[in-house]
Order: sequence, then C-alpha cells, then structure tokens
Amino acid sequence: MPGCFKKTLFALASLISFASFILIVVAMGTPKWMTGKILCKTGADLVNATDPELVKFIGEIYYGLFRGGKIRQCGLGGRRSKFTIFPHMVKKLNTGLHVMIIMFLCVAILFSLVSFGFCILNAIKVPYRAINGPAGACLWNFFAGGFVVLAVTSFMAAVKFHHLTERIANFRENIFQFVVLEERFEDCFWICVASATAHAVNLLLIAISGIHFPQIKTKTEEVNVTAEDIMY
Repeated sequence: MPGCFKKTLFALASLISFASFILIVVAMGTPKWMTGKILCKTGADLVNATDPELVKFIGEIYYGLFRGGKIRQCGLGGRRSKFTIFPHMVKKLNTGLHVMIIMFLCVAILFSLVSFGFCILNAIKVPYRAINGPAGACLWNFFAGGFVVLAVTSFMAAVKFHHLTERIANFRENIFQFVVLEERFEDCFWICVASATAHAVNLLLIAISGIHFPQIKTKTEEVNVTAEDIMY
C-alpha cells in the first residue's frame, strides 16, 4: 500500500486530471474562443465615412470550433446572425488545420481520462508493473498536456497566419467586404491553456511523490546488564 503522503498526491493528481477533462469538454462546446470587431469596408467606402461615422460600420464577431455569430453594421443598423462551422463553412477555412485542432482536443480528452484512471490506481495500491506506476501516470499526463498545447498552437496559427476571423466574417458575403479591426482570445481558449497547465502540475506532483524523504529515527539508550541485575 502506498504511504499517506503518496496517496494524497495521487488523489490530488486524479482530481486535476478529471478537472482537465471537464475543462476541455466545456471549451469545445462553447462558441467563444475568439471575439473581434469587424469593419464593413464596402459600406464605409460607399459613403466616404470619416472617423466619427465609422462607428456605424463597425460590428462584432465571435466563434468557437463549431459555431459562432456576428453583428453586421453596414450603415443601416446592426443585423445579428448565427452560423455553424460544419458542414459548409469549413470548406472556406483551412479544413485540415481546423479538423486537426478538434482531433488534438479529442485525443487530449482520452488521455486525460486515462491519466485519471492511472492516478486513482496509484492512490489505491502500488502497481506491480512499472508502466502502471508513476512512470505511466507521467506518460499519460505528458501526452494529454502535449495534445492540448498542439491544439492551442494550431488555433493561434489559424487565427494569425490563415486569417481565420476574416474568412469567417466574409463567409457568403457577396456584396459587402469585412475587415478585422480587433481580435481577442476569449475564455474558452484560456480554459484550454489552463488544462495544459493542469497536466504540467500533475507531472510535478508525480515527481514529488517519488522523492524518498529521510526518516527520523530516535536514538535508543543502551541497557547495561550487570551480574547483580541477573541475580535479582
């Protein structure tokens, strides 16, 4: 049976792994990875809008991995609309990269659950096989955190290098052209960053569990037995 200190660390690691699993699922299902402001360039150019008048042509956009919405401001008031990434819009985006982001997160969910199970196992007993012990728990946490990092990095690449926000803003816009003025990574993006950090914390906890602290031994007094003690 593992010691009390080791049990506590692995129990905490299992809770963190499960929390990471929940965080990734919530992040994938929420449509607010990115928000931004979009300018209706066509409308502003038609009326030669100056700085004070540009406010009437600045709308908003938000989106996640599967759906989102925007407010179009083209001089006639705001018009709200919602959209889904699949199945139509994904053809307009970098399909391979977008699907890779989703696949990375799905794999991270799987490894988070495996990490949760391994941490529970190590909290209950000392496994006979090394791969089932702390080494295995470290491996699955490393994979889970690594795939989240890959997903986050790929999403940043899609936004910065493949102009994801601009592509989404101009989807099925035949008359008006929109330009992105501002972009902000929102809570769901940072939730994934927190998930990767959680697995890094788990690696630290597992490493601490393998440290053997020196035991404090009390010095026992030597008992001198004399011949007189034996007689009595």
